[in-house]
Amino acid sequence: MTFGRLFNPFAVGNAVFAPSRPDRVHDPAVKKVQIWRTVIGLVAVVWMLFSFGLASDADGVLDDRFAQIRTTLITLAVTFPIAVAVFIAVARPPNRRLFLRRAVRPAAALLTLIVTLAAPRLATGLGYVTESTDWTASPWRLVLLFAIGAFSLWYIPFGLYGVVQSLVHVFRTADLHDTVPPLLATLLVWEVAVFDMFQGAYSGAPIGVRLAFILGAPLSVTAVAMWELRRLRTRHGITLRGALGR
Repeated sequence: MTFGRLFNPFAVGNAVFAPSRPDRVHDPAVKKVQIWRTVIGLVAVVWMLFSFGLASDADGVLDDRFAQIRTTLITLAVTFPIAVAVFIAVARPPNRRLFLRRAVRPAAALLTLIVTLAAPRLATGLGYVTESTDWTASPWRLVLLFAIGAFSLWYIPFGLYGVVQSLVHVFRTADLHDTVPPLLATLLVWEVAVFDMFQGAYSGAPIGVRLAFILGAPLSVTAVAMWELRRLRTRHGITLRGALGR
């Protein structure tokens, strides 16, 4: 990446969050399904939040979505190393070192997104920036205010784009192996559904709608994952058994 492209948050986000393994499968049909699955899921959730009064405005929707993203990140932070460790452990020796090397970039993408989303909360939580901060108290504070504003013009698009890319590409896990994203997405979405069920997510909606939204995501993601794995096997000759060398 050139120095000039560092000022483009989308170019940097693509470099950080999109898979880049040269020999991975490029299947336009799979990519379209992944993107549409993400878009339809987000639109459906926003519609439900407004329709049943679970969110009164756009801020409420954003708060709700970021709360779920935070839960997803916490879940993935625990699930990811365990799932990758199991995947590497059950692989035949020739592939273990290769997969261990490939796991670095997905792990870096996950860590980057966690830091990106946590940094603003950390700054306000530690009291560095608050609603009562007097930015006119000194010249250096004014300079700092303009610097934060300028950086935010890059930082916010980078963070939002990183969230979208992470959802579509399942945190860049195609760099590990092509079969990992659908498998990890299925595991993760069922874990989040269990959390939603026990935490009373969408509690203001009718029970039928709640069940549809809590179970709709894991069922649809599982269906897409099974289709994607079948397509990898039938169109490209790629299987989980082949990845593990068994």
